[in-house]
Amino acid sequence: MKKIDLLKTIKNKNKGKRYICEHVFPELTALCPTTTLPDFYTIRTVYEPYEKLVELKSFKLYLLKYRNTKIYHEELANEILEDFVKIVNPNWIFIELKVNVRGGIFTTVKRFWSRNTEKAKPV
Repeated sequence: MKKIDLLKTIKNKNKGKRYICEHVFPELTALCPTTTLPDFYTIRTVYEPYEKLVELKSFKLYLLKYRNTKIYHEELANEILEDFVKIVNPNWIFIELKVNVRGGIFTTVKRFWSRNTEKAKPV
């Protein structure tokens, strides 16, 4: 089963109302492709729903599937955002991926996507 197949949605019964959903998951892990050591992340997802909402248990199971995946931070943030857009189809979404300190370097990867612009905006 592909990771993206785990993402499920529920109907947005408040379609037409402007509001945002924020989800923070401090237990995301993946493997460094260079060292194969685990990387630890906190991911923050903020989005404005359109017709669907992400079903939270499925979102957690989707994120847990990265545990044994060799992937760089930047690829991870972009893949999660693009999968979310494909399945949930929000008005806009912002993802912030904070990497636990590695080698004395703090890294945060951020990306914004909007159905109106579909371009990354600086945060």
